[in-house]
Amino acid sequence: MCEANAYVIKDGKEEIYLEAVDILRPEGNQIYLRNIFGEQKVFRGKIKEMSLLNHKIILEEEQ
Repeated sequence: MCEANAYVIKDGKEEIYLEAVDILRPEGNQIYLRNIFGEQKVFRGKIKEMSLLNHKIILEEEQ
């Protein structure tokens, strides 16, 4: 499986934002995410880090 979980940093801790993400598309200051179950979300912010080996996406909220 190649999908990854997306997390947001809140109060210094990683909180799950969307599990099993298979599509991630930057759109200006937003990021469109869709998972293997068809759930879609739009995140206002940027990608802080991606670890493909660990299947992890870290998102950073817009200030």
